[in-house]
Amino acid sequence: MRDIAAGIGITERAVQGIVTDLHQGGYLSRERIGRRNHYSLNLDEHFRYPTEAGLPIRLLIDTFTQHDLPGGPTSPQPPETQP
Repeated sequence: MRDIAAGIGITERAVQGIVTDLHQGGYLSRERIGRRNHYSLNLDEHFRYPTEAGLPIRLLIDTFTQHDLPGGPTSPQPPETQP
């Protein structure tokens, strides 16, 4: 959590609060391994807001993870060839 806090410029306590909220909401699973917690996203959990309630959070995560991949929304497209 320290790395996340430093990476986005908020306090470690704020990160802990966000992670706790996400865990209580069912968006994160927590597994204790030794002295550390390991978290995983529950990608099939649905958004809470009524207008997006039928959509899984996987759609949002896919949008962010595909953003910089070749063929993603901001990557340059190869030039079209003329026959």
